[in-house]
Amino acid sequence: MNLHIFENAEQIAVAVGNMMIEQVNQKPDSVMGFATGASPVPTYQYLIKCFNEGKVSFKDMTTFNLDEYYPISRENDQSYFYFMNDNLFNHINIDKANTYVPNGTAADLEKEGHDYDALIKSLGGIDLQLLGIGVDGHIGFNEPGSSFNSPTRLVLLDNNSKEDAKVMFGSIDQVPVSAVTMGIDTIMQAKEIL
Repeated sequence: MNLHIFENAEQIAVAVGNMMIEQVNQKPDSVMGFATGASPVPTYQYLIKCFNEGKVSFKDMTTFNLDEYYPISRENDQSYFYFMNDNLFNHINIDKANTYVPNGTAADLEKEGHDYDALIKSLGGIDLQLLGIGVDGHIGFNEPGSSFNSPTRLVLLDNNSKEDAKVMFGSIDQVPVSAVTMGIDTIMQAKEIL
């Protein structure tokens, strides 16, 4: 593990963004894992800036997001599908057919998780996974106590996660009680994690 300490979110965004750009420039068809929430937004803004300056092209890249609320439609402005398009994908030259977010309305959630993991494996695995860490230590929506062998699956959100989300949803009663999340095993199979 390499530990880097920065003074503020702007420095983090530049450092993380440059690592991601280096990955894509070295391997244009990289498979990248993305996170949502407030923490990665400055990094996504930096990636957009660098794309606009011609420093990177994302046209051959494939992405997988960590999680999605359940049940929630992709058109809902609180969905992570909407979040990624609004905060990154609509502003760069990525082929949206190569951007994957778990389906927040899937009828068969076990199949959804299995298929998500199988697709990641079929593409050679995730080259670089961006993670945020929740206040209780969760990654994705793997709440404390999640198995290290866990695949992508449906989980119940704990109170900390619902409290964090209530600002976005307006009230805790509007926050979905579940989410589909990449499991810890899926995340840890990434070749590199930020």
